[in-house]
Amino acid sequence: MIVLQVNQLYKSFLADEILSGVKLEVQHRDRVALVGRNGAGKSTLLKIIAGQMSYDSGDIIIPKGVQIGYLEQHAGLNSTLSIWDEMMSIFEPIIAQEKTLRSLEQQMADPTVYENPSLYAKIMSEYDQLQHNFKDAGGYQYESDTRSVLHGMQFYPEDYEKPISSLSGGQRTRLALAKLLLSKPDLLILDEPTNHLDIETLSWLESYLKGYEGAILIVSHDRYFLDQVVSIVYEVSRHRVTKYTGNYSAYLDEKAKNYERDLRLYERQQDEKAKLEDFIQKNIARASTTKMAQSRRKMLERTEWMESPDGDEKSASFGFTIERQSGNDVLSIDSLAVGYGDKKISKGITLRAFREDRIALVGPNGVGKSTLLKTIVKDLPSLSGEIRYGTNVQIGYYDQEQAKLSSNKSVLKELWDEWPLMNEKDIRTVLGRFLFSGDDVDKIVSSLSGGEKARLALAKLMMQKSNFLILDEPTNHLDLDSKEILENALIDYPGTLLFVSHDRYFINRIATKVIELSGDGSFEYLGDYDYYLEKKQELLEIEQMKAAAQPQAKTEILEKSSTSKIDKEAKKRERQIRRSIEELEGKMQEVTIDIARLEEALCDPEIFTDHEKITQLQGELSTVKEQHELFEMEWLELNEELENIIL
Repeated sequence: MIVLQVNQLYKSFLADEILSGVKLEVQHRDRVALVGRNGAGKSTLLKIIAGQMSYDSGDIIIPKGVQIGYLEQHAGLNSTLSIWDEMMSIFEPIIAQEKTLRSLEQQMADPTVYENPSLYAKIMSEYDQLQHNFKDAGGYQYESDTRSVLHGMQFYPEDYEKPISSLSGGQRTRLALAKLLLSKPDLLILDEPTNHLDIETLSWLESYLKGYEGAILIVSHDRYFLDQVVSIVYEVSRHRVTKYTGNYSAYLDEKAKNYERDLRLYERQQDEKAKLEDFIQKNIARASTTKMAQSRRKMLERTEWMESPDGDEKSASFGFTIERQSGNDVLSIDSLAVGYGDKKISKGITLRAFREDRIALVGPNGVGKSTLLKTIVKDLPSLSGEIRYGTNVQIGYYDQEQAKLSSNKSVLKELWDEWPLMNEKDIRTVLGRFLFSGDDVDKIVSSLSGGEKARLALAKLMMQKSNFLILDEPTNHLDLDSKEILENALIDYPGTLLFVSHDRYFINRIATKVIELSGDGSFEYLGDYDYYLEKKQELLEIEQMKAAAQPQAKTEILEKSSTSKIDKEAKKRERQIRRSIEELEGKMQEVTIDIARLEEALCDPEIFTDHEKITQLQGELSTVKEQHELFEMEWLELNEELENIIL
């Protein structure tokens, strides 16, 4: 089933053409990515599809009844409600149905209704239909779904009553995404949903979207995320859209093959064109050959010549070099605590960096990764511990917030003032390599976009020729093409790297070590991101095995050391409790099956008209539910007693 069709869509801003003849199709359960350079028109296309922007001509076809949910880039949730109340506002129709069901149940329990068969049958019929609708709408699971999504977005039960107005911008963005996911539209449109998400949350979102029942249309610069989620890629380039089947890596492979093929065809056509032009030039003035030349000129004019596969899209072009080599030991950190003022964010940090290491620093948001980098470059003081720098170490620092790029200088002056001995031509050449050309060099630094500031910061970093680069989220604000160029430059860099990034694709390409930071210290993994995940899973499984074995180990220790009568009685009681718990779990399972059987029977259309049977089943259901509650209470009490004995 098609949920979206875009046919021959055109969009311009004044004289600038943005989209030209765009065609796009999304089917039910499709996972589609829109990729392309910054400014190519991806977000514009999403806004047009979502009905938030007009277009010049073309057709957007959305079947009747198809619901679209759209989350634009940097969107945050604004509300006066608490987190939980705001999420519950999505389910107001279901909550209203639930109240009606409770009301009907009270009516059916009324003796006056029960004694009136026709009225009872009418209420039962209404109740049954409403119960089916309630079940189909997710009435029995909407609260658990909400808790699951909020947990995935890192909101926990203790956060539920917090007013949304008290949350940070990043938290509001995550909450807006959570609300959209819970509304479950038929077509989910997400513009850069991975912004403000740490690696743990990204992994959860990937898993959730893989199982999403509807279709998904995504703009994202997170290549690892795209590889995990999408199966169709539309590239927006030179005002048009081209479709590729497969994930992001498959798109890159196919695009490379198409480029080689198109380049050969283009070069062949250019040779043919050059021959025609040469023949026309030599023969147009000769009486004997002028007709032939005129014929070829018409052919030249009629032929639709291919555009160059490279087009007019420019790419940044740069590399990092070093002025002099550092010693083998670059950085040593022992028992370091970092934070602001007297507030410690993380402590017990140990780190070793050797020449030509590529170290990725990972960990959840708020654990102190950026704070650690600022402490290493001496923008912040350490709270305790020791930092030692190696011989001849020259540090170059890239700040994700671009805090130092806020001057009222022009781009040209910003660079030239730091390297005044260079001539203007050479400064312009450097800026040109970072896509600052023509009037771009006269832009005021403080007014630059995030992507422009990122390119200017990288230009300054390249000029420093430092042998130890410390990078805080260097791929933020960069489009996919610029990310790849940066990666290639860092792979060829002869110095040492320490970087923080949420871009797992970037980490995989660059890192030779991964250091995971927590509030209580750091742990080193010798490999890339995939290796880190694999080893972390192994460690988790080992811990789980130890935890499972711990109660048994405690039991064995108690048995060996219990020489007194009290200890023997405790062991005896422990065994009794364990047997009772096993018996109770068996009984609870049987009762759970009975509850499911009775609830299913109550939904059976053949029983609707038999009010005696309905009453009997409801009585049985009430009894078994009470029994289940009693078993559950007893189970909890026994487990609490068991825990006290073991401890």
